[in-house]
Amino acid sequence: MHIHDVMTLGVECIPPTATIQEAARKMRDLDVGSLPICDKNRLVGMLTDRDIATRALADGQDPRKAPVRECMTPDVIWCFEDQDVTEACDLMKENQIRRLAVLNRDKQLVGIVSLGDLACETHDEELAGATLEAVSEPAEPRR
Repeated sequence: MHIHDVMTLGVECIPPTATIQEAARKMRDLDVGSLPICDKNRLVGMLTDRDIATRALADGQDPRKAPVRECMTPDVIWCFEDQDVTEACDLMKENQIRRLAVLNRDKQLVGIVSLGDLACETHDEELAGATLEAVSEPAEPRR
């Protein structure tokens, strides 16, 4: 089974120049916890609700003025839509991420695949369970 068979289509992006407040409102309106950051149809980052809390608000940035580029994750892990779902699971496990950006061969964002997509759409409980277990392993706390 390929990624395009299980991914979520119609992903909305926000530009890196948008404010954190604009991004937060879009997350609220779409009822999502992450947004891809795209510059001229190219994926340049990912912004999560956690990024907003730990990188922007905790550092005292003004969400009405600060652009998302200041708190987004620039190194996005992604896969191609024609890759096998097991490859996506491996990427999620290795990087301990719950969502994976999906690109076409022109490297344009075409979707997102989540742990939920893998669990529901592949009907492979063992694959989904193993991925969830690896992604959920606790990280070592910074001391």
